[in-house]
Amino acid sequence: VQLQASGGGLVQAGGSLRLSCAVSGSISAFNAVGWYRQAPGKQRELVAHITSGGSTNYADSVKGRFTISRDNAKNTVYLQMNSLKPEDTAVYYCNTYPPSRRYWGQGTLVTVSS
Repeated sequence: VQLQASGGGLVQAGGSLRLSCAVSGSISAFNAVGWYRQAPGKQRELVAHITSGGSTNYADSVKGRFTISRDNAKNTVYLQMNSLKPEDTAVYYCNTYPPSRRYWGQGTLVTVSS
């Protein structure tokens, strides 16, 4: 099983992006899936996670701006990012929650220009 993040890009401050995390295999194999990010020179941090039951949790820095969702039929988890700020610039990864070393991929780069 692999988790592959995609959808990053360059966007101006205030703009939006939607990231996708495609699970090769059944997403039902995981109790929860999370989005994480790592900004240059900083530690990787949890952005949001969603459980198999649909419960969600967000980092304080993204509450009200980001929305995590999942489509079990498509084995995909999404991260809708609105009102983006330059400080959201980072490589975004998806992984299980809590994360497993097995599933860290290359991530997708989000760059927010001011």
